[in-house]
Amino acid sequence: MSKDKKVVSLSRAKHESENKKEENNNTSYEPVYCSFCGRPNTQVVKMVKGPGVNICSECTMIAVQYLILEDKMPSGEAQKILDAFWQKFD
Repeated sequence: MSKDKKVVSLSRAKHESENKKEENNNTSYEPVYCSFCGRPNTQVVKMVKGPGVNICSECTMIAVQYLILEDKMPSGEAQKILDAFWQKFD
């Protein structure tokens, strides 16, 4: 999987021209690290890159699961999404 598809930037439109300049000047690849678990994008399914913070798909799902379970009773649809995600890692 290419690094462009693995890291999704929330500020892509705003900084697209800056990123192109950096890519042209930067011949070596630097991994993007999750601000929550510290893993690089090479070890996770996807990474969302925000302004000054990054979060991997696994940490996102943990956060979503926490927020859903905080209500003590996840909806059927929410439970299906959680089950489908976590089955991928069993």
